[in-house]
Amino acid sequence: MSTLTSRSRRSGFRRGEAASGWLFTAPTIVIIGLFVVIPVFMALWVSFSDWGGRGSPFASTVNFVGAKNYSTLLAGGGLDEQNFGTALRNNAWYVVLVVPIQTAVSLILAILVNRAILRGRGFFRTAFYFPSVTSSVAITVLWLFLFGTTGAVNKVLSWVGIHGPNWFNDPNGVLHNILSVVGVKTGPAVLTGNTFLGVSWWDWLAGPSVAMSAFILMAIFTTSGTFMLLFVAALQNLGGDVTEAAMMDGANGWQRFWRVTLPQLRPTMFTVLTLGLIGCWQVFDQIYTGTQGAPGNTTLTPAYLSYTAAFSNQNWGQGAAIAFILFVIIVVFTIFQRWVLRDRAVSKRRMRLYRVPPADPRIAAASAAAASDSTEKTSGGAS
Repeated sequence: MSTLTSRSRRSGFRRGEAASGWLFTAPTIVIIGLFVVIPVFMALWVSFSDWGGRGSPFASTVNFVGAKNYSTLLAGGGLDEQNFGTALRNNAWYVVLVVPIQTAVSLILAILVNRAILRGRGFFRTAFYFPSVTSSVAITVLWLFLFGTTGAVNKVLSWVGIHGPNWFNDPNGVLHNILSVVGVKTGPAVLTGNTFLGVSWWDWLAGPSVAMSAFILMAIFTTSGTFMLLFVAALQNLGGDVTEAAMMDGANGWQRFWRVTLPQLRPTMFTVLTLGLIGCWQVFDQIYTGTQGAPGNTTLTPAYLSYTAAFSNQNWGQGAAIAFILFVIIVVFTIFQRWVLRDRAVSKRRMRLYRVPPADPRIAAASAAAASDSTEKTSGGAS
Protein backbone atom coordinates (compact mmCIF):
# COMPACT_ATOMS: atom_id res chain seq x y z
CA MET A 1 0.00 0.00 0.00
CA SER A 2 2.81 2.38 0.93
CA THR A 3 4.56 1.54 -2.36
CA LEU A 4 1.50 2.51 -4.38
CA THR A 5 1.15 5.72 -2.41
CA SER A 6 4.79 6.70 -3.00
CA ARG A 7 4.45 5.94 -6.71
CA SER A 8 1.34 8.09 -7.00
CA ARG A 9 3.11 10.90 -5.18
CA ARG A 10 6.08 10.70 -7.55
CA SER A 11 3.85 10.68 -10.62
CA GLY A 12 1.89 13.65 -9.28
CA PHE A 13 5.13 15.49 -8.58
CA ARG A 14 6.37 14.81 -12.12
CA ARG A 15 3.08 16.06 -13.59
CA GLY A 16 3.46 19.21 -11.53
CA GLU A 17 7.02 19.67 -12.80
CA ALA A 18 5.85 19.23 -16.38
CA ALA A 19 3.05 21.75 -15.91
CA SER A 20 5.46 24.25 -14.36
CA GLY A 21 7.91 23.74 -17.21
CA TRP A 22 5.24 24.38 -19.84
CA LEU A 23 4.06 27.43 -17.89
CA PHE A 24 7.51 29.00 -17.80
CA THR A 25 8.29 28.24 -21.45
CA ALA A 26 4.87 29.26 -22.78
CA PRO A 27 5.80 32.96 -23.35
CA THR A 28 8.86 31.97 -25.38
CA ILE A 29 6.88 29.41 -27.36
CA VAL A 30 4.18 31.98 -28.13
CA ILE A 31 6.72 34.60 -29.22
CA ILE A 32 8.61 32.14 -31.44
CA GLY A 33 5.34 30.90 -32.92
CA LEU A 34 4.06 34.40 -33.70
CA PHE A 35 7.28 35.91 -35.02
CA VAL A 36 9.15 32.90 -36.48
CA VAL A 37 7.00 29.86 -37.25
CA ILE A 38 3.94 31.63 -38.66
CA PRO A 39 5.96 34.07 -40.84
CA VAL A 40 7.99 31.15 -42.22
CA PHE A 41 4.85 29.32 -43.32
CA MET A 42 3.43 32.56 -44.73
CA ALA A 43 6.63 33.07 -46.75
CA LEU A 44 6.43 29.47 -47.95
CA TRP A 45 2.91 30.13 -49.24
CA VAL A 46 4.07 33.37 -50.90
CA SER A 47 6.78 31.43 -52.77
CA PHE A 48 4.03 29.33 -54.39
CA SER A 49 1.76 32.29 -55.19
CA ASP A 50 1.68 35.43 -57.34
CA TRP A 51 1.26 37.83 -54.42
CA GLY A 52 2.33 41.35 -55.40
CA GLY A 53 2.95 42.75 -51.95
CA ARG A 54 -0.37 44.55 -51.54
CA GLY A 55 -3.04 43.39 -49.15
CA SER A 56 -3.10 40.01 -47.52
CA PRO A 57 -1.20 37.12 -49.15
CA PHE A 58 -4.25 34.96 -48.33
CA ALA A 59 -6.72 37.18 -50.18
CA SER A 60 -8.94 35.70 -52.87
CA THR A 61 -7.10 37.69 -55.55
CA VAL A 62 -3.84 35.87 -54.80
CA ASN A 63 -3.45 32.79 -56.98
CA PHE A 64 -1.54 29.57 -56.40
CA VAL A 65 1.07 29.19 -59.16
CA GLY A 66 2.74 26.00 -57.96
CA ALA A 67 6.47 25.77 -58.57
CA LYS A 68 6.53 28.50 -61.21
CA ASN A 69 8.69 30.85 -59.14
CA TYR A 70 11.19 28.07 -58.50
CA SER A 71 11.27 26.85 -62.10
CA THR A 72 11.84 30.41 -63.35
CA LEU A 73 14.94 30.63 -61.20
CA LEU A 74 16.27 27.13 -61.79
CA ALA A 75 15.21 26.31 -65.35
CA GLY A 76 13.56 29.40 -66.80
CA GLY A 77 16.26 30.09 -69.35
CA GLY A 78 15.88 33.86 -69.02
CA LEU A 79 17.44 36.76 -67.19
CA ASP A 80 16.05 35.64 -63.85
CA GLU A 81 17.85 32.30 -64.09
CA GLN A 82 21.07 33.98 -65.20
CA ASN A 83 20.96 36.48 -62.34
CA PHE A 84 20.29 33.70 -59.84
CA GLY A 85 23.12 31.59 -61.25
CA THR A 86 25.47 34.57 -61.11
CA ALA A 87 24.48 35.26 -57.50
CA LEU A 88 25.07 31.62 -56.55
CA ARG A 89 28.46 31.62 -58.26
CA ASN A 90 29.55 34.78 -56.46
CA ASN A 91 28.35 33.53 -53.10
CA ALA A 92 29.85 30.07 -53.62
CA TRP A 93 33.33 31.54 -54.12
CA TYR A 94 32.71 33.79 -51.12
CA VAL A 95 31.92 30.74 -48.95
CA VAL A 96 34.78 28.63 -50.31
CA LEU A 97 37.35 31.30 -49.44
CA VAL A 98 35.94 32.97 -46.32
CA VAL A 99 34.91 29.94 -44.24
CA PRO A 100 38.24 28.04 -44.20
CA ILE A 101 40.41 31.17 -44.00
CA GLN A 102 38.47 32.79 -41.17
CA THR A 103 38.43 29.48 -39.28
CA ALA A 104 42.18 29.06 -39.64
CA VAL A 105 42.91 32.68 -38.72
CA SER A 106 40.63 32.57 -35.67
CA LEU A 107 42.24 29.33 -34.47
CA ILE A 108 45.75 30.75 -34.88
CA LEU A 109 44.78 33.92 -33.03
CA ALA A 110 43.21 31.86 -30.23
CA ILE A 111 46.37 29.79 -29.81
CA LEU A 112 48.50 32.94 -29.72
CA VAL A 113 46.43 34.85 -27.16
CA ASN A 114 45.95 31.72 -25.03
CA ARG A 115 49.67 31.29 -24.39
CA ALA A 116 50.62 32.02 -20.79
CA ILE A 117 53.93 33.60 -21.80
CA LEU A 118 52.21 36.29 -23.90
CA ARG A 119 52.18 39.65 -22.17
CA GLY A 120 49.11 41.86 -22.53
CA ARG A 121 46.82 39.01 -23.54
CA GLY A 122 43.76 41.04 -22.58
CA PHE A 123 44.79 43.86 -24.89
CA PHE A 124 45.32 41.56 -27.86
CA ARG A 125 42.00 39.77 -27.28
CA THR A 126 40.20 43.11 -27.24
CA ALA A 127 42.06 44.35 -30.31
CA PHE A 128 41.31 41.22 -32.33
CA TYR A 129 37.67 41.18 -31.24
CA PHE A 130 37.01 44.90 -31.77
CA PRO A 131 36.19 44.68 -35.54
CA SER A 132 33.48 42.12 -34.74
CA VAL A 133 31.53 44.54 -32.54
CA THR A 134 31.86 47.45 -34.97
CA SER A 135 28.91 48.14 -37.24
CA SER A 136 29.21 46.29 -40.53
CA VAL A 137 27.92 49.38 -42.33
CA ALA A 138 30.72 51.49 -40.82
CA ILE A 139 33.30 48.85 -41.76
CA THR A 140 31.94 48.74 -45.32
CA VAL A 141 32.17 52.52 -45.70
CA LEU A 142 35.73 52.37 -44.35
CA TRP A 143 36.54 49.58 -46.81
CA LEU A 144 35.27 51.69 -49.71
CA PHE A 145 37.81 54.36 -48.80
CA LEU A 146 40.67 51.94 -48.16
CA PHE A 147 40.16 50.01 -51.41
CA GLY A 148 39.38 52.99 -53.60
CA THR A 149 41.44 53.76 -56.70
CA THR A 150 43.53 56.25 -54.73
CA GLY A 151 42.95 54.57 -51.38
CA ALA A 152 45.43 53.49 -48.76
CA VAL A 153 45.69 49.89 -50.04
CA ASN A 154 46.77 50.92 -53.55
CA LYS A 155 49.10 53.49 -52.02
CA VAL A 156 50.87 50.81 -50.00
CA LEU A 157 51.03 48.53 -53.03
CA SER A 158 52.66 51.33 -55.05
CA TRP A 159 55.50 51.46 -52.52
CA VAL A 160 56.56 47.96 -53.64
CA GLY A 161 56.03 48.68 -57.33
CA ILE A 162 52.56 47.13 -57.71
CA HIS A 163 49.87 49.05 -59.54
CA GLY A 164 46.74 48.25 -57.54
CA PRO A 165 43.44 47.53 -59.30
CA ASN A 166 40.31 49.62 -59.23
CA TRP A 167 38.93 47.27 -56.60
CA PHE A 168 35.20 47.94 -56.48
CA ASN A 169 34.92 48.64 -60.22
CA ASP A 170 36.77 45.60 -61.58
CA PRO A 171 34.39 42.78 -62.64
CA ASN A 172 37.09 40.38 -63.81
CA GLY A 173 37.54 37.12 -61.99
CA VAL A 174 40.77 36.65 -60.06
CA LEU A 175 41.55 33.28 -61.65
CA HIS A 176 40.86 34.69 -65.12
CA ASN A 177 43.24 37.56 -64.39
CA ILE A 178 45.95 35.08 -63.36
CA LEU A 179 45.40 33.01 -66.51
CA SER A 180 45.54 36.11 -68.71
CA VAL A 181 49.01 36.82 -67.37
CA VAL A 182 50.23 33.55 -68.90
CA GLY A 183 48.37 34.22 -72.17
CA VAL A 184 45.08 32.35 -71.61
CA LYS A 185 42.32 34.75 -72.64
CA THR A 186 39.43 32.37 -73.35
CA GLY A 187 38.55 28.95 -72.06
CA PRO A 188 38.07 25.69 -73.96
CA ALA A 189 34.84 25.14 -75.83
CA VAL A 190 33.68 22.48 -73.37
CA LEU A 191 33.61 25.17 -70.65
CA THR A 192 32.46 28.18 -72.65
CA GLY A 193 29.79 26.30 -74.58
CA ASN A 194 28.04 24.63 -71.64
CA THR A 195 26.09 26.48 -68.98
CA PHE A 196 24.61 25.87 -65.55
CA LEU A 197 21.84 28.15 -64.30
CA GLY A 198 22.45 30.44 -67.26
CA VAL A 199 26.17 30.89 -66.50
CA SER A 200 28.91 29.17 -68.50
CA TRP A 201 31.25 26.81 -66.72
CA TRP A 202 34.13 29.06 -67.75
CA ASP A 203 32.54 31.89 -65.75
CA TRP A 204 31.81 29.53 -62.85
CA LEU A 205 35.55 28.84 -62.68
CA ALA A 206 36.51 32.51 -62.97
CA GLY A 207 36.98 32.83 -59.24
CA PRO A 208 35.66 35.77 -57.24
CA SER A 209 35.82 39.13 -58.94
CA VAL A 210 38.31 41.71 -57.77
CA ALA A 211 35.42 43.58 -56.15
CA MET A 212 34.21 40.46 -54.32
CA SER A 213 37.77 39.77 -53.19
CA ALA A 214 37.69 43.03 -51.23
CA PHE A 215 34.50 41.86 -49.49
CA ILE A 216 36.15 38.51 -48.76
CA LEU A 217 39.03 40.28 -47.01
CA MET A 218 36.54 42.39 -45.07
CA ALA A 219 34.60 39.32 -43.91
CA ILE A 220 37.78 37.64 -42.66
CA PHE A 221 38.81 40.85 -40.89
CA THR A 222 35.49 41.35 -39.11
CA THR A 223 34.55 37.78 -38.13
CA SER A 224 37.82 36.16 -37.09
CA GLY A 225 37.72 37.88 -33.70
CA THR A 226 34.34 36.42 -32.79
CA PHE A 227 35.35 32.86 -33.60
CA MET A 228 38.68 33.45 -31.84
CA LEU A 229 36.78 33.81 -28.55
CA LEU A 230 35.03 30.49 -29.13
CA PHE A 231 38.36 28.75 -29.69
CA VAL A 232 39.90 30.48 -26.66
CA ALA A 233 37.08 29.21 -24.47
CA ALA A 234 37.52 25.70 -25.85
CA LEU A 235 41.30 25.75 -25.36
CA GLN A 236 40.93 26.84 -21.75
CA ASN A 237 38.62 23.91 -21.05
CA LEU A 238 41.04 21.30 -22.36
CA GLY A 239 42.76 19.12 -19.78
CA GLY A 240 46.53 19.19 -19.69
CA ASP A 241 47.01 15.54 -18.77
CA VAL A 242 46.74 14.27 -22.35
CA THR A 243 49.15 16.92 -23.60
CA GLU A 244 51.61 16.09 -20.85
CA ALA A 245 51.38 12.41 -21.73
CA ALA A 246 52.11 13.25 -25.37
CA MET A 247 55.13 15.29 -24.30
CA MET A 248 56.39 12.37 -22.22
CA ASP A 249 56.06 10.15 -25.29
CA GLY A 250 58.28 12.52 -27.25
CA ALA A 251 55.67 14.28 -29.40
CA ASN A 252 56.80 17.64 -30.76
CA GLY A 253 54.68 20.79 -30.83
CA TRP A 254 53.09 20.13 -34.21
CA GLN A 255 52.26 16.51 -33.32
CA ARG A 256 50.67 17.59 -30.04
CA PHE A 257 48.56 20.17 -31.84
CA TRP A 258 47.52 17.89 -34.73
CA ARG A 259 47.03 14.66 -32.77
CA VAL A 260 45.93 15.90 -29.33
CA THR A 261 44.62 19.47 -29.31
CA LEU A 262 42.79 19.65 -32.64
CA PRO A 263 40.71 16.45 -32.18
CA GLN A 264 39.49 17.79 -28.83
CA LEU A 265 38.37 21.00 -30.57
CA ARG A 266 36.07 19.13 -32.97
CA PRO A 267 32.76 20.30 -31.35
CA THR A 268 33.94 23.92 -31.37
CA MET A 269 35.22 23.50 -34.91
CA PHE A 270 31.78 22.30 -36.01
CA THR A 271 30.15 25.31 -34.32
CA VAL A 272 32.55 27.77 -35.94
CA LEU A 273 32.20 26.23 -39.39
CA THR A 274 28.41 26.11 -39.14
CA LEU A 275 28.08 29.71 -38.00
CA GLY A 276 30.55 30.81 -40.66
CA LEU A 277 28.71 28.88 -43.35
CA ILE A 278 25.34 30.38 -42.41
CA GLY A 279 26.73 33.89 -42.18
CA CYS A 280 28.51 33.66 -45.53
CA TRP A 281 25.45 32.40 -47.40
CA GLN A 282 23.36 35.21 -45.90
CA VAL A 283 25.73 38.09 -46.69
CA PHE A 284 23.61 41.15 -47.46
CA ASP A 285 24.41 44.36 -45.59
CA GLN A 286 27.93 44.72 -47.02
CA ILE A 287 26.58 44.36 -50.57
CA TYR A 288 23.66 46.70 -49.95
CA THR A 289 25.87 49.38 -48.42
CA GLY A 290 28.82 48.93 -50.74
CA THR A 291 28.21 47.99 -54.37
CA GLN A 292 24.59 46.79 -54.64
CA GLY A 293 25.72 44.00 -56.93
CA ALA A 294 28.01 46.08 -59.14
CA PRO A 295 30.17 45.88 -61.15
CA GLY A 296 28.42 43.66 -63.68
CA ASN A 297 26.57 41.69 -60.97
CA THR A 298 29.88 40.22 -59.79
CA THR A 299 29.09 41.09 -56.16
CA LEU A 300 25.46 40.03 -56.38
CA THR A 301 24.41 37.50 -53.72
CA PRO A 302 21.22 35.43 -53.34
CA ALA A 303 20.24 37.36 -50.20
CA TYR A 304 20.54 40.71 -51.99
CA LEU A 305 18.82 39.28 -55.09
CA SER A 306 15.92 38.14 -52.91
CA TYR A 307 15.64 41.66 -51.50
CA THR A 308 15.65 43.34 -54.92
CA ALA A 309 13.17 40.84 -56.36
CA ALA A 310 10.70 41.45 -53.54
CA PHE A 311 11.11 45.10 -52.57
CA SER A 312 12.33 46.65 -55.83
CA ASN A 313 10.60 44.54 -58.49
CA GLN A 314 7.55 43.69 -56.32
CA ASN A 315 7.96 40.04 -57.29
CA TRP A 316 7.43 38.70 -53.78
CA GLY A 317 6.89 35.12 -54.85
CA GLN A 318 10.27 34.97 -56.55
CA GLY A 319 11.98 36.70 -53.63
CA ALA A 320 10.52 34.15 -51.22
CA ALA A 321 11.53 31.30 -53.53
CA ILE A 322 15.15 32.53 -53.53
CA ALA A 323 15.08 32.63 -49.74
CA PHE A 324 13.88 29.03 -49.46
CA ILE A 325 16.38 27.78 -52.03
CA LEU A 326 19.05 29.46 -49.95
CA PHE A 327 17.64 27.75 -46.85
CA VAL A 328 17.91 24.34 -48.51
CA ILE A 329 21.51 25.06 -49.58
CA ILE A 330 22.48 25.98 -46.01
CA VAL A 331 20.83 22.86 -44.57
CA VAL A 332 22.53 20.57 -47.10
CA PHE A 333 25.95 22.07 -46.45
CA THR A 334 25.43 21.87 -42.70
CA ILE A 335 24.49 18.18 -42.89
CA PHE A 336 27.50 17.47 -45.10
CA GLN A 337 29.71 19.34 -42.67
CA ARG A 338 28.30 17.33 -39.80
CA TRP A 339 29.05 14.11 -41.69
CA VAL A 340 32.64 15.16 -42.37
CA LEU A 341 33.30 16.08 -38.73
CA ARG A 342 31.56 13.05 -37.23
CA ASP A 343 33.30 10.78 -34.74
CA ARG A 344 34.90 7.90 -36.59
CA ALA A 345 35.97 4.53 -35.29
CA VAL A 346 39.70 3.92 -35.19
CA SER A 347 40.80 2.04 -38.29
CA LYS A 348 42.41 -1.40 -38.06
CA ARG A 349 45.63 -0.03 -39.52
CA ARG A 350 45.88 2.60 -36.80
CA MET A 351 44.86 0.13 -34.11
CA ARG A 352 47.88 -1.99 -35.03
CA LEU A 353 50.12 0.97 -34.23
CA TYR A 354 48.81 1.13 -30.66
CA ARG A 355 48.55 -2.61 -30.06
CA VAL A 356 51.19 -4.10 -27.73
CA PRO A 357 53.00 -6.93 -29.55
CA PRO A 358 52.83 -10.35 -27.86
CA ALA A 359 55.89 -11.22 -25.81
CA ASP A 360 58.29 -13.94 -26.92
CA PRO A 361 57.61 -17.12 -24.81
CA ARG A 362 61.35 -17.74 -24.34
CA ILE A 363 61.89 -14.20 -23.04
CA ALA A 364 58.88 -14.57 -20.75
CA ALA A 365 60.23 -17.90 -19.37
CA ALA A 366 63.67 -16.37 -18.80
CA SER A 367 62.15 -13.41 -16.99
CA ALA A 368 60.06 -15.71 -14.79
CA ALA A 369 63.12 -17.83 -13.94
CA ALA A 370 65.16 -14.75 -13.05
CA ALA A 371 62.36 -13.47 -10.82
CA SER A 372 62.14 -16.90 -9.11
CA ASP A 373 65.92 -16.99 -8.44
CA SER A 374 65.79 -13.48 -7.02
CA THR A 375 62.95 -14.43 -4.71
CA GLU A 376 64.81 -17.56 -3.46
CA LYS A 377 67.97 -15.58 -2.76
CA THR A 378 66.03 -12.95 -0.88
CA SER A 379 64.19 -15.52 1.24
CA GLY A 380 67.46 -17.44 1.96
CA GLY A 381 69.23 -14.29 3.09
CA ALA A 382 66.34 -13.34 5.31
CA SER A 383 66.40 -16.74 6.99
